[in-house]
Amino acid sequence: MYGTNKFVSMGKIKENSTNNINKQYIQECDLSYAVCKIGGRWKLFILSKLKDNKLRFSEIKRAIPGITERMLTLQLKELEKEGLVKRTVYAEVPPRVDYELTDIARELIPIWDALNTWGGKHRKFIEKQEGCNTK
Repeated sequence: MYGTNKFVSMGKIKENSTNNINKQYIQECDLSYAVCKIGGRWKLFILSKLKDNKLRFSEIKRAIPGITERMLTLQLKELEKEGLVKRTVYAEVPPRVDYELTDIARELIPIWDALNTWGGKHRKFIEKQEGCNTK
């Protein structure tokens, strides 16, 4: 041990490092765990596009302006790994792959609808407050 930092061993994360603290918090707090699984810039966009239909990769990409193919691929893989998106590969030529929400992801629909409503209200409130401050 050096100073107040505890080193587990060379190459390991310090016990009091931010990453280690975040990992512990995610393990202990269900809300943090949930936000970790659906947080980030693209995941809710992707999930919301799959709300009503199965979609192919190109359809998802077209529906989300600004996302790169690489980022969409990475995000879909993460969502699939987390059990939120189901990927179905069809034995056709050319190959066809569909993405759809899993049942557990469908449980999020009322939550992201509520977040959307809250976001609209909050945005209007802030814009109104900022408008008052400019006069």
